[in-house]
Amino acid sequence: MPDLRLARRPPLLATSAGVRPLPAAARWILRGGPEIRAAAEGALGLAVPAAACRAAVQAESAALWLGPDEWLLIASEQRADETAAALRAALQGLKHSLVDVSHRQVALEVSGRDAPALLAAGCPLDLDAGSFPVGMCTRTMLAKAEIVLWRTRAEGFRIEVWRSFAPYVSAFLGEAARGLP
Repeated sequence: MPDLRLARRPPLLATSAGVRPLPAAARWILRGGPEIRAAAEGALGLAVPAAACRAAVQAESAALWLGPDEWLLIASEQRADETAAALRAALQGLKHSLVDVSHRQVALEVSGRDAPALLAAGCPLDLDAGSFPVGMCTRTMLAKAEIVLWRTRAEGFRIEVWRSFAPYVSAFLGEAARGLP
């Protein structure tokens, strides 16, 4: 079997002011009903959001609501095996879907006072803090790429993007940053 750690290396990304790649992480897409959400909470040690478009964080783990029965779970790469085992044990015997997507995605951070304006160059959402507060997350488009956008702090966003689109997204953001004062 191929070594997936090699596939998790970040792609070559354009760097620009306010945009940086984030460290590799373990990621899963979890699908299921309320009993699945509750079981995952016990395994992860954090509240898996039941409210739409919200994220929960505990230490180096996070759970992002992507749909009524779908969550993106994120953990540190160092705890990937431990987290996966805890999830498998907690979900055993329950009807669910748990798919490791660690190799599929990479994360970028967009930060600074101009972060909302930078993202607005290619994202149709209102990113004002009143409309998109800290802890809010959603699937959306950034230019021509589908992303998961998560406001992690007042002047910071995390972008989860498919690995194959990451060079495009980082180059787009770099070009958009050139237009900012």
